[in-house]
Amino acid sequence: MEDWSDYLVCLAIAEAGSLTAAAHQLGVSQPTVTRRLQALEQRFGEPLFERENGQSQLTQLGQKVVAHASRMREEASAIERAVVAQDQSLSGLVVISASEGIGADWLPRALASFHHKNPGIGIEISIKNHPANLADREADIALRWNGPGSQQSLIGRRGTTVGAGLYASKAYLEKKGYPAQVEELADHTCVGWSMGDYFGWPSTQEGSPVVPSHIAFRASSPATHVRGLEAGYGIGVTSHRLARQHHQLERILPDFSSSLDLWVVAHETVRKSARIRAAFDHIIDQMTADTAYFTRGEASVL
Repeated sequence: MEDWSDYLVCLAIAEAGSLTAAAHQLGVSQPTVTRRLQALEQRFGEPLFERENGQSQLTQLGQKVVAHASRMREEASAIERAVVAQDQSLSGLVVISASEGIGADWLPRALASFHHKNPGIGIEISIKNHPANLADREADIALRWNGPGSQQSLIGRRGTTVGAGLYASKAYLEKKGYPAQVEELADHTCVGWSMGDYFGWPSTQEGSPVVPSHIAFRASSPATHVRGLEAGYGIGVTSHRLARQHHQLERILPDFSSSLDLWVVAHETVRKSARIRAAFDHIIDQMTADTAYFTRGEASVL
């Protein structure tokens, strides 16, 4: 059999939608992906993909190859998970996937004491705005919003609840006025999210949505979102923990609140590994200790 990793290149193209995106996903150059795909197609004597509207679409043969390659990847991942599960030493690497807001700010501080207790364990934080595939070993542990996700064989625990409210810069409010009730938000501009609403926007007491006059600024990054608020683009919903770091922000309509649950998730097999279990439990403990920080934006205990 030829190098079976060529089949994984085919699978990556199918999942990513293009050769360029697949190269980025695999961490190789686009010419390398092209060369390996061409070698595979020459071996079969017919194409595996067709170009349509700028995307790579599978041919009938390509669909069969990708189906088999997917099962091959699943079996290879299962072997890796079984090997990791048997490791009961407190050494090696633990990969933790998290969104930018938690992964870049809180998580490094939360894991510092874990590092001091377990110097033989290396920590890698993978910042992702989409759920890491734990079955395929994209990460050992994932921090996820509002539940463990739909993947099978996952173990998850709700670590904490992140509270949020309506905020705007003092300069914006002095210029545009302070809304006294939810309905008045319709007269203001909004700082929104470009990847769905992390936190819900207010509705009237009757349940009708309040639509802002204009969405002046959008961001997919929590750090960029809160900077947009600070810069005076308008009013937006952000977490109390981020807002307290920016003294120019002021909370408005304090009766309105929103929240998201933050879960710690691992695959049930790798959870048996001593180092992964230790890291998993440590993150839960740190979240519990920092409850006031997450829910109300009080000073972190870390």
